[in-house]
Amino acid sequence: MDHFSRESLALRARERFRGEDVVKVLEEVSATRGLPKTIRVDNGPEFISKSLDWWAYFNKVKLDFSRPGKPTDNAFIESFNGTFRIECLNQHWFLSLPEAQVEIDSWREDDNGCRPHSALAGRTPNEFAACSAGPRPG
Repeated sequence: MDHFSRESLALRARERFRGEDVVKVLEEVSATRGLPKTIRVDNGPEFISKSLDWWAYFNKVKLDFSRPGKPTDNAFIESFNGTFRIECLNQHWFLSLPEAQVEIDSWREDDNGCRPHSALAGRTPNEFAACSAGPRPG
């Protein structure tokens, strides 16, 4: 999630996420959006992996770890995850990962393009990002 625009940049359906999976998604996103200065992460195994640590080091991206047991350190993503679970994951019964990915992509596109945010002056994340000039903060 881009903290500046509130855009969800990628959501992937997986049975489990490893550090290598996170790196792959970051590579895909950075190919179109560029690299952030900082990525806020929790202490899950996919984020404390050597793969992500090496990727961040070589790309000069700071990994900003939240304090263990302090979800408020990453309030934007915690709020996003709650909305995503209620509005997408709890609403569907997925029979396969490809089917789940289709539904997740649809929800993400709707969230980015149709849902205005009060923090963005009533604009959608896509509208806000399109009208915001210059580099985006980390």
